[in-house]
Amino acid sequence: MKAEQLKLVLDSLAVIQPIADQIAKSFYEHLFEIAPQTKKLFTADMNQQGTMLMTSLSLAVSGLSDMENTLPSVKALGERHYSYGVKPEYYQAAVESFIWSLEHHLRDRFTSELKEAWTIAFQSLADAMLSVYGSQ
Repeated sequence: MKAEQLKLVLDSLAVIQPIADQIAKSFYEHLFEIAPQTKKLFTADMNQQGTMLMTSLSLAVSGLSDMENTLPSVKALGERHYSYGVKPEYYQAAVESFIWSLEHHLRDRFTSELKEAWTIAFQSLADAMLSVYGSQ
């Protein structure tokens, strides 16, 4: 990820944070629409789940500039997802749903450059989480 892309993502967190609950809600709604098989993985309160998603994502994205130190936490998250029954093919649906949700909420502020930057960031995190699947 290029430095200017990382800056775009990090700067956008200030816009995302106040509406994080709305983004999380639409993320899960869209995820369940395009990958209905994922819905069975979520048995807890979805508002709490959304808060955990946005908090984890914010922390992970903030750590992209120092991936060496962030990687163990991201891999641990991947291991938890593996233990919950998340299949590798669900990750692409999650990336797509998150980008869709950002686009839906940020509208014209979600430029093509920001979309590309977030896609790379989210895909980088998903790839790191998926790396644990080969070792299971």
